Amino acid sequence: MKKRLERALLAAGQAVVAAAFAAVLAPAEPAQAEKTVAMLSSFAANMAPGAQTSVPMGYFQFCTEHPADCGSAGSTGGKVALTEANFAQLRTVNDEINGRIQPLTDLEHYGEIERWTYPDDGFGDCEDYVLLKRRTLVELGWPADTLLVTVVRDHKGDGHAVLTVVTDRGDLVLDNQEAAILLWHETGYRFVKRQAQQNTDSWVSLGDVLAPLSVGRN
Repeated sequence: MKKRLERALLAAGQAVVAAAFAAVLAPAEPAQAEKTVAMLSSFAANMAPGAQTSVPMGYFQFCTEHPADCGSAGSTGGKVALTEANFAQLRTVNDEINGRIQPLTDLEHYGEIERWTYPDDGFGDCEDYVLLKRRTLVELGWPADTLLVTVVRDHKGDGHAVLTVVTDRGDLVLDNQEAAILLWHETGYRFVKRQAQQNTDSWVSLGDVLAPLSVGRN
């Protein structure tokens, strides 16, 4: 009786070992393979800018009115070394401006379909939030060529503007439609174009060729 039990346990152990080897050597199930590939093909932390593209008319008009806040002097195309301290500063600026400025479309505000300017009267649409955040951060010492005005299509497919901050931890997005500061690929937006780092008066494509005629209309 004892010997039969020992033989049964030995056979069971061999079966477990054989099954383990078979699982290792067998091809992965399709779902598991897809999961593995997805893990290996994650998004790049920083966006890859494409070819030079058209400058938004609103930005061109803004630079005509505010030439000191445009231009590419000193552009190096670098990345900010992100620390807890300067990330906290980003959050403070983003939260303060999002809370202080009240949303209002250009048509309601100025009677114009598209006008990019600073929301100094406390009202503005998405690009006005972006311009104010950019100016505030530049005044705090952030390099202007790491603070890029960016045109996207939002979750509804509408034209929208956000501020991209180029850091060594990835491209961060400051947005008046979202309280949190997110990495660009976490936003769910389709990225159209943004200022070029080496020359912030030029703009480069970000992949979505269907650029909106205007931003912030809704």
